[in-house]
Amino acid sequence: MATTPRTTAPEYLSVRSLAFDQVDDLLKLQKAAQKINSILDLDQLIDKVVNDVARSFGCVDADIYLYDDERGELVLACAHGCKGCTVHGDHHSLKIGKEGMVGYVAATGQMRYAPDVRKDPYYIGCEESTLSEVAIPLHVGGQLVGVFTTSHHDLDAFPATQLRLLQALCNDVAVAVHNARRFQQEQRQREQMSSEAHEARIIQQALLPKSSPHIPGFAVSGLSISAGAVGGDWYDFISLRDGRWGLVLADVSGKGMAAALLMSATRGMLRSLAEANCSPAEVLSKLNGLLVGDFPAGRFVTMVYAILDPAKRSVTFANAGHLRPLLVSDGVSRFLDSERGMPLGLASGDFSEAEVSLPPGSRLVFYSDGITEAEDGKQEEYGAQRLQNHVARPDASADSILDDVRSFANGAGLHDDATVIFVKG
Repeated sequence: MATTPRTTAPEYLSVRSLAFDQVDDLLKLQKAAQKINSILDLDQLIDKVVNDVARSFGCVDADIYLYDDERGELVLACAHGCKGCTVHGDHHSLKIGKEGMVGYVAATGQMRYAPDVRKDPYYIGCEESTLSEVAIPLHVGGQLVGVFTTSHHDLDAFPATQLRLLQALCNDVAVAVHNARRFQQEQRQREQMSSEAHEARIIQQALLPKSSPHIPGFAVSGLSISAGAVGGDWYDFISLRDGRWGLVLADVSGKGMAAALLMSATRGMLRSLAEANCSPAEVLSKLNGLLVGDFPAGRFVTMVYAILDPAKRSVTFANAGHLRPLLVSDGVSRFLDSERGMPLGLASGDFSEAEVSLPPGSRLVFYSDGITEAEDGKQEEYGAQRLQNHVARPDASADSILDDVRSFANGAGLHDDATVIFVKG
């Protein structure tokens, strides 16, 4: 009858000790993987990896080299235990396929283990106490991320089970490094965009009037609030001959940087035409002719351009597809229509003019759709009627209109640029 071989006590203890060591290594691996997958700061991540591995496995040295796309080289990003290593130093970058075990591994995509570094043709010495070293590639989706390397002061210090554990850990390290680098790049892009938007906002604000014009018999003010860092709304006061003033309020289709650039170009053109003493209809007609040829397809500008003549106490205006001006005069509140006027930049067309009197006590308001289309928490719009009611109040002003709109939005915020010109006779 066959008998089952029995394991002697020393052999049993040896097998049991090996099993415990493997379990301990697996627990270390699991714990390390959990930690690194939660870190998005690249420097913190690679520092955590190399130091934890070095401590856990009693290594002399542990390093991570990251692949630099622009240089086509591997650059030392973090080193533990190497006294002569300088992170990101030029003398610690390695060429793929040409320098060291790291370069070899990066080229082949395969782990390289040197149980005795003195016999390995690719090993480049650093620490005299190093006798064994392993280099493991870091790949994500077939793309090289970098190389992880660790060394030990014992010969053949990394058994097969430990090498497999390190390879498994490096899979997590590669993904974590890839994610951290992408996060870092996106963060830099956001910071750059934020900085550029801030500079653009400063420039755009500088293009708005610095103060209200001094016009005998009238109080004229303007105010503009961008929904974002920069916007497509714009208003201006332009001094003309014989004490007259050009008043303009415009809105470029779209939002953000593109709208701001188009508005800046439009401003320069309009000022040149206005200062040539053209009538409102002539200004819009000539401006439209320029914009039709220059504007990208689908882009346009709505605009009201008016000339205030304080001597006659009148305003003559032309409207290019913009919201109708609001006039309160002699106790009557009404929106002013114009016969013809399509948005600028779409197609050729002509523009009509209208003239209205501004007796003492009258108010004339130009405004953008960020005012009337502002919504409250229930998605109800501020609307033309609320604007009409507010302007009829004795204390109405450009500031009070925008304050009322923001109060109506009640924390919902403005989703579009809001601009007002307020003329009080």
